[in-house]
Amino acid sequence: MLPRILEPEAMDTEEDAAEYAAISNDVVNEAFARRAVQLAPAQGRLIDIGTGPGDIAIRIAELSSLEVTAIDLAEAMLAIARRRAGASPARRRIQVARGDAKATGFPERAFDAVVSNSLAHHLADPTTLFAEAQRVGRQGAAILIKDLLRPATLGDLEDLVQRYAGGDTPYQRALFRNSLHAAMTLDEVRACCRSAGLAEVDIAQVSDRHWVVERASSPELIQSRAHPRLVQSPE
Repeated sequence: MLPRILEPEAMDTEEDAAEYAAISNDVVNEAFARRAVQLAPAQGRLIDIGTGPGDIAIRIAELSSLEVTAIDLAEAMLAIARRRAGASPARRRIQVARGDAKATGFPERAFDAVVSNSLAHHLADPTTLFAEAQRVGRQGAAILIKDLLRPATLGDLEDLVQRYAGGDTPYQRALFRNSLHAAMTLDEVRACCRSAGLAEVDIAQVSDRHWVVERASSPELIQSRAHPRLVQSPE
């Protein structure tokens, strides 16, 4: 098995943000957003942790009636996310804010759904993401966390780079290669969930390069939406 080689936690240069935002992820982002809406209650508050350029958060808001909070640590990413959110027909239900995945600043049980896509591999200790998802999600909140799966060999890694980024720029291919090196195995994901106390979740490999952790919102949570709670923004 390839060793895990970390990459920077925040992609906070204009070049990083522009190159990442230019990658065509329409199909996988749309599928992620639709799955998030399926898992979440029809009404309520959802947080997208590590939103990057904001594409998934915006799609979720446009596909649902959810109030969406999108956070990221990188100001360069947030600038793109704010611009895109401002052009969305769902812009009044989208809040974009700077926030740390390891400590978002929101109160406990503030959200009815917690999602995160392609963030865990940026964290030296991904358990912190799972623990924060557990903390800010209400009892029975929907969970959807997805990321890359670390390949077993360097040959497997290069095959994935060629298959999915062969037509991209050299910079974009390097981003994908580094992300695969920094990704987790399924056993590591399971260990993170156990350490974070994130229970009653399904953990599975869902493609040749992705794993997912998910949980549908509970019926009790859906019924409780008759009395929504106010949510504070982070400092």
